[in-house]
Amino acid sequence: MKSGRAVDELEWALTVSPDPKAAAFFDVDNTMMIGASIFHFAKGMAARDFFTWRDLATFMARQVRLRLRGEHPDDLHTTRESALAFVAGKKVEEIVALGEEIFDEEMADKIWRGTHALARLHLDAGQRVWLVTATPVELATIIAQRLALTGALGTVAESEDGVYTGRLVGDVLHGEAKAAAVRKLAALEGLDLAFCSAYSDSINDLPMLSLVGRAVAVNPDSALRAEAKRRGWEIRDFRTGRKAARIGIPTALGIGATAGGVAAGLAVRRARRLEAEAAAVPPPTAGAMLRAALLRR
Repeated sequence: MKSGRAVDELEWALTVSPDPKAAAFFDVDNTMMIGASIFHFAKGMAARDFFTWRDLATFMARQVRLRLRGEHPDDLHTTRESALAFVAGKKVEEIVALGEEIFDEEMADKIWRGTHALARLHLDAGQRVWLVTATPVELATIIAQRLALTGALGTVAESEDGVYTGRLVGDVLHGEAKAAAVRKLAALEGLDLAFCSAYSDSINDLPMLSLVGRAVAVNPDSALRAEAKRRGWEIRDFRTGRKAARIGIPTALGIGATAGGVAAGLAVRRARRLEAEAAAVPPPTAGAMLRAALLRR
């Protein structure tokens, strides 16, 4: 048995001194997580009857279109607004509790292990690690907590007296807004951005990536891959199947596959509603959505 002194010496030897000036900033969707975190959350909400399968199909189709056409800020704002509308009138603490359940059920196995390992390397070096995402900040914070990261910056949903209004506070955290949030955080935390790192899959995060001393393209879209090569940035691609990477629709693939699971999982509930929704058009299948997505390119 080791003596108390030996244990103390071992713990001291393994202790890493904090690096007060350096940190890492990670995007979430397709960077830290396979697919769109807000969609996985919406799927979990649908399974709990917070909205109908038709609502989910509409949201899913919008997500696919968004990814294929590119993330224009106006489109992204509309998509996030529609997602937040699902929780309007709900208590914040209730949604946060559900978010924790949904992460364990729908998201935990969708974390890119390679990206998480990169985040752990920063933590092991004594640096802080933040998620920076357009996802609602409550959900982003849950993901950060589950992954044992420092914290998260995300889109803020308005609430009054602990109840969501369904509106946003300020802008969606996207593009230049992400860069502004990182600058503000760096000033508050005393970080030197020249010693910081940033990770993303999207060309839309170029403002954030350009802020730091070390930018890394993770599972990059074609535009970011080209820009990363031009600037000499690192590229880390954890996806399997280079065809998916070439055509640039990893999110559409993930959403399409998930759509099949959603349709199956909600079949019983849909049957119960069949009489009331007899005139409704059934949700698209995963195969149909992927074929339509590919034809639009």
